[in-house]
Amino acid sequence: GSEMCIRDRLCILIARLHARPLDRSRPLWEVYIIEGLNHVEGLPESSFAIFSKTHHAAIDGSSAVEITAATHELSADYSEPRPPPVIKVDSRPSRPELLLRAQLNNIRRPFHFISVARNTVPGMARAWSQLRQGKLHAVENVPRTRFNGRVSPHRVFEATSFNLAEVKAIKNSVPGATVNDAAIAIVGGALRKYLQHHDELPAESLAAMAPINVRKEDEKGTGGNLVSAMTVQVRSDIADPMERLLAVHEGTREAKEYNSAIGAKAMTDYTQFVPSMLTAQAARLASRWGLISKMKPSFNCVITNVPGPQIPLYTMGAKMVANYGTGPVQDGLGLFHVINSYCGDMSISATACRNMMPDPAFYKQCIVDSFEELKAASMDLAA
Repeated sequence: GSEMCIRDRLCILIARLHARPLDRSRPLWEVYIIEGLNHVEGLPESSFAIFSKTHHAAIDGSSAVEITAATHELSADYSEPRPPPVIKVDSRPSRPELLLRAQLNNIRRPFHFISVARNTVPGMARAWSQLRQGKLHAVENVPRTRFNGRVSPHRVFEATSFNLAEVKAIKNSVPGATVNDAAIAIVGGALRKYLQHHDELPAESLAAMAPINVRKEDEKGTGGNLVSAMTVQVRSDIADPMERLLAVHEGTREAKEYNSAIGAKAMTDYTQFVPSMLTAQAARLASRWGLISKMKPSFNCVITNVPGPQIPLYTMGAKMVANYGTGPVQDGLGLFHVINSYCGDMSISATACRNMMPDPAFYKQCIVDSFEELKAASMDLAA
């Protein structure tokens, strides 16, 4: 088939692999080597893809970067692997042992809860008084969109890359703006185009959940999931691309202030006290009774920024040419964007429920068009 055909087939394969539940009788990760990516424009012959998938209980964007580093080398000089290191594996705990561990953790937890509360109550009080004085603004009036209903078991995936230097030139046209602001403004423009095309563009701006890495230096390399989140308006209500970037920058600055007033680390600490069985059952009940479509949405999508290395990486002598990310979608939140930078490029990947986004190639085109408009507007400004 043509190069477009192979690329499309790769996206469909990724979407299918992503949609399949992990085998719960094994460790909660899978890695696939995908061959046959020949005759794709811009790729060397005999290219291959690596798709890795890990349960969100064991990984976040930051630990994903560490896994990428562990599976790649910094040079193309590939020598035969050394004998594998001896790894001491824990014995599988019996059910009574698991129950005992859980009980011990629960006994310890109330004391941990007291310390978390002691550290966060002043922060929450500070944020509350600033909100009342109008110094901080929480995001309200999040509209309901096609991405806020029940998700199907099916997924779609699309990704596109831009020159990082061009993205930096765009963000430099607004003093103080970041690459992340530019990426959010691009996504905001794309969502505007996409929903306009489907006659579904709300008057209010769509809002995105933006996870924040709350690892401290000493927590690097510990794996697991250590993220908090802030809510940012993607300003899909603003037609002019430069005005949108300016508004996004204002909004993310406020959201960061809001989060630091409460303390991002504290937000994650609180989530540990909600028993996972309880939240899973509540989510299932909400889904079964269709409550998701009645509840007021807090976000319309996720936008997570995972900064990658700016030097080339190699696996078995083969150079990594592009790096994209998939993400988990769930009831009420059926669209997930990963912003990734690698080796002078910035990529935007989208994972969505297939029923909510049956036309992912069109959405990819909306992202490209939004970028081109922003780039043209920033060049006009510079001129």
